[in-house]
Amino acid sequence: MKSYYVLYTIFCFVLLGTNSYAQVPGTQIKARGVLLDQNNKPVPGVSILVQEKTSGIESATDGSFTIECSSNDILIFQKPGFNTISRLAMDITGVNISMTPSLIEATDKDDVFIPFGIRKKRAVTGSISNIKGDELPQLPLSTLNNVLSGRIPGLYVKQTGTRPGSDDATFLIRGRSSYNSSQTPLVLVDGVERDFVNMDLKEIEGISILKDAASLAWYGMAGANGVIYVTTKRGSASSTKVSFDVQGGVQTPQDMTSPLDSYTYGTLYNQALANDGNTPRYSQADLDGYKAGTDLYRYPNNNFVKDFIKPAAPVQRYVATISGGNAFARYFTLLSFYNQDGLYKGADNSQYSGNTNYKRYNFRTNLDIHINKSLDVQMDVGGRVENLRYPNSGNATFLSTIFGTPPNAFPVYNADGTYGGSALFRNNPKAMLSENGNYTDLYRTLLATLNVKHKLDFITKGLSANAFYTYDITGLFQSGFTQSYEVYEVSSSGTATRFGNAAPLNYRSTTFSGNLRNNEFWGGLDYDRTFGNNSFKASSRFQSFVSAQPGRLDNTRLNFANRLSYNFKQRYFADVVASYSGSQSFAPGKQYGWFPAASAGWIISEEKFLQSVKFLDYFKLRGSIGLTGNDALNERRYAYRDYFSRGGTQYVFGTGYNAVSNTTQVSLGNTDLTWEKFQKMSVGFDSRLFNQSLNVTFEYFYEKSTDLLTDALLPNILGQDLVRVNEGSAQYKGYEGSLAYHKSFGKVHLSVNANYTHVTNKVLAINEEAGLPAYQKQLGSIIGGVIQGGGLVRSMLIAEGIFQTEQEIAAAPVQKLAGSVKPGDIRYKDVNGDGVIDNLDFVMTDYSDIPDTYYGFGAQLRAGGFDLALQFQGVMGRTIQINDLINSGSVNTGFINQFGVDAWTETNKSTAIYPRLTIVDRGNNTANSTFWLRSGDYLRLKTAELGYTLNPQLLKRMKLTNCRFYVTGFNIFTFSKVNDLPIDPEIPTSGYGSNYPYIKTFAAGVTVNF
Repeated sequence: MKSYYVLYTIFCFVLLGTNSYAQVPGTQIKARGVLLDQNNKPVPGVSILVQEKTSGIESATDGSFTIECSSNDILIFQKPGFNTISRLAMDITGVNISMTPSLIEATDKDDVFIPFGIRKKRAVTGSISNIKGDELPQLPLSTLNNVLSGRIPGLYVKQTGTRPGSDDATFLIRGRSSYNSSQTPLVLVDGVERDFVNMDLKEIEGISILKDAASLAWYGMAGANGVIYVTTKRGSASSTKVSFDVQGGVQTPQDMTSPLDSYTYGTLYNQALANDGNTPRYSQADLDGYKAGTDLYRYPNNNFVKDFIKPAAPVQRYVATISGGNAFARYFTLLSFYNQDGLYKGADNSQYSGNTNYKRYNFRTNLDIHINKSLDVQMDVGGRVENLRYPNSGNATFLSTIFGTPPNAFPVYNADGTYGGSALFRNNPKAMLSENGNYTDLYRTLLATLNVKHKLDFITKGLSANAFYTYDITGLFQSGFTQSYEVYEVSSSGTATRFGNAAPLNYRSTTFSGNLRNNEFWGGLDYDRTFGNNSFKASSRFQSFVSAQPGRLDNTRLNFANRLSYNFKQRYFADVVASYSGSQSFAPGKQYGWFPAASAGWIISEEKFLQSVKFLDYFKLRGSIGLTGNDALNERRYAYRDYFSRGGTQYVFGTGYNAVSNTTQVSLGNTDLTWEKFQKMSVGFDSRLFNQSLNVTFEYFYEKSTDLLTDALLPNILGQDLVRVNEGSAQYKGYEGSLAYHKSFGKVHLSVNANYTHVTNKVLAINEEAGLPAYQKQLGSIIGGVIQGGGLVRSMLIAEGIFQTEQEIAAAPVQKLAGSVKPGDIRYKDVNGDGVIDNLDFVMTDYSDIPDTYYGFGAQLRAGGFDLALQFQGVMGRTIQINDLINSGSVNTGFINQFGVDAWTETNKSTAIYPRLTIVDRGNNTANSTFWLRSGDYLRLKTAELGYTLNPQLLKRMKLTNCRFYVTGFNIFTFSKVNDLPIDPEIPTSGYGSNYPYIKTFAAGVTVNF
């Protein structure tokens, strides 16, 4: 309940604070001034309006103006060909105001957020792609990662989960040039190192993707993998605006394995036993009993997937926002609620539910206060309360039970109403949900930011100081219910054997895992000054970041970042960035390093020699080069120190026979250990053509990494973990492009977008075992798996089909992967030609779960009050393995599943898809090989949305500013080369084993603005 009070208090604080500011009356004044252009010449005919009012005046021929208004009013100055500006009335009396010509990509909508600054697109020389929050689909998803899929060039988004509260994704910006360290980008929210996946979509103003050295060097050792820079919404000096969003929908499971019926299962099990030379387990009478289905207690025939997975689960999202302000204060406040139910069927009882469920309450207040002409303060408070519920056994165990338990293992209920089970299968799915208790994880997160900016014009014009401090805290409370059940196996004679012990329902003791605290401070100076045609911007910041976790040493990072920007005539641009960054992961005296970068841009379309090209409205060349670093090496902390372990074997010393535990040196330290270094280069162009209806960008990039960690070349006789040394190197290179087309045909408005990225990588240097043949070396191959949920399908055998006869086996090289080889087994290539198939025939391949090409395209159409938006996303050059899918199961189940019907037999030799069924001696057919590889390429309709907005006349009568109804969908349909399998190509592990099914989402909603 405390969480509700916090939300209510924040909401009331903003309303009361805003109203108090709104009640400041101000005094009536006559604001006077002169409007001048960039050459100090008068600008006549400028429209001057008081904000929120329709009447106004125009400037005279000499640029002068006089207007009666309140001292608290905001004055708006507008004229075609010039940028619109706004000023507080009390600040402009008797001063000159500069009107700057409007340039292409120099309007407010062309703002690009960079570290502690905002640039117009035309002034950006680095590689930064951005998307506005209003362009993102409003979907009822628990995490926001996936809404970016296919929308931004250079950003690969791979969905990795689908469970309630865990439908997460991983990011990769451009490519990989490290085979050891994490490739996860740095995520910032309003400049702070925070995750954004659990925010509400309505909190987001925009997202920028920083990709090249000039954009990343600012962050030193933390920026090598790129930056995802999220900005949240803020209020404006306008009347109060209120918005409500309501969404309701369903999530449906897709691509799950289909369980066999008991008759087919028993038949295939006997077939596998026969292939192993053993007698059948199921008699003909048993098989007939399963087929007849007349005695389900003795001959069970369960479909656990159908019985315990719902066809759909509900999802809801509710959002309320309020924003506004005046000359002294601006505010934005959001409150939202999200509810996502799980797919487990039959999980409820009178006291609790065993179904998984995720609820989240988000809140945010961003407050901007204009203290005086020199001092501005921002105070932001945000956070969330998350409630995650799941079965006591855990999602993985429950899913393993329904996907992996044979259909004939036991009846769910015995004839006497007790739960069915057996010695081998003691998990009853019904009891696991409704009589085994549950867990409830309660996460509470508070995010606070204080940002102060003070102008220092009294020292020199354009100088300002900035201090920025954040405090974040997250705590986990775990509670729920405890209960246990017992199952009974009833023999054919009626004897019941119990397994497990029942225990009554009880409350689980609440536990608190401690708070995770992050403190971040940025402080420094900014300078912004123009001298004629020369403009200078400079920023210098000191950063201190401290992350504290219970029971662990604090993680600290220090950084001193500097940036200098120059432009001449708003046409020629140059930026220099350098940071001095430190990490405690390395030995004292070797913890700091410099990371410099430079970039330049040239708007060539404004040169005289191109102004005759009528179709070319805007063309900018840009390029960058520089150095970044990465201290996240996937190594143990303080790897420069020797590592010892205490305990284990005891030794007796002295006459007292006292036993003393031993101390063992586990691994050696490396005092010369240093961060990985990444030399980045990028060159490209931005353009607008045909009256700015077509935007085209293209960029080529190259990156070389050095000082990658690799094993030291030391003999195994050392007897402990090998020392890691900075002797590795790799590279990636590629290109990316995007286009956007906008055109109006009367009342019909069409927008089309597309983006494409292609990237390849290669290992240039790595220490490997001496004597390896060339075909088993990683040197020269693509980089291995360093990303969660994906990576290299590494060393494997080359499959050459399936043996059909004993004669083929006799004529082939001897395969020593299993005890014996028979017809129906996979045949492999003798790579080294020694007549034997063994570990020396495994080949290092370049198959990867990470695509070398990813792309997206979409369209938006508006006509009358209707709007339609479609967005496709796809990948190419990707490989997945299906070994785990086809061979899923255990010894207890005989590894029999739905794919057994396509296994090799003497009667289907020519059409068999998979090798023969076996229960023992499976090593030959389950070996990692090309037999189990499939193309992971796919094209997906990621999102679709159809909406209708009420007409203005009706809105006016209803006293609304906007009202829109819509239906939307996510993960709608997919084209792939694995449509014959019950898997999704993006998450090929979903829907079998211990994994939650792949999910589609459909919803309807309404947005109302006042």
